[in-house]
Amino acid sequence: MLKALLLADLHGEYGMIESFMELAPDVVFIAGDITNMGTAQDVDTCFSRIDVPSFSVPGNCDPKEVLDALERSSSVNLHGSTMNLGKISLVGIGGSNPTPFGTPFELTDKQIDDLLKGSVSKMERATHNVLISHAPPQGILDEIAGNHVGSATVKKYVEKFDLICCAHVHEQRGIYEADGIKAVNPGPAAMGNCAMIHFGEDAKDIEIKLLNV
Repeated sequence: MLKALLLADLHGEYGMIESFMELAPDVVFIAGDITNMGTAQDVDTCFSRIDVPSFSVPGNCDPKEVLDALERSSSVNLHGSTMNLGKISLVGIGGSNPTPFGTPFELTDKQIDDLLKGSVSKMERATHNVLISHAPPQGILDEIAGNHVGSATVKKYVEKFDLICCAHVHEQRGIYEADGIKAVNPGPAAMGNCAMIHFGEDAKDIEIKLLNV
């Protein structure tokens, strides 16, 4: 059984990373907004405190230069790519669909589609197929004031995966499970929120717990 710690929406607040690491994860997944309109130096500060393998995508509040910083960091940059982690196949998509705020890393539906189509076509099917997406799929953990703000393009691909790890909408911290789809938004790590994911031997054996440190 593999224990993955899911963090998201750190927004440059790294003071609690040591407390997160006391949960003793085997690996760390980061679903974006590592910085708060920050810099490559912020990325280095973040990952210098994580002492297990990590796999990350940027968020819409991360400048696009963060992609280069991730490539140089100790974390694996999953944006627009796929890789296998034992019995787990990971695909990542960072940034977000357009927002009203003109944040630094927003993508058109076509850009998201092109990246996901390429990654999914190369994904090696495994016991657990996991998407790490900063933007939630439309209609899943994506509601703000009665409006669904998630990505319609990400939603097109959810059936390819056993688990969707998403973020972006701070108010939608929670676990979703319906129609064979599981999704989790761990809530903003800047406020001590996280999720611990236990992957078992079986494709459906995924246990998720929301935690606060």
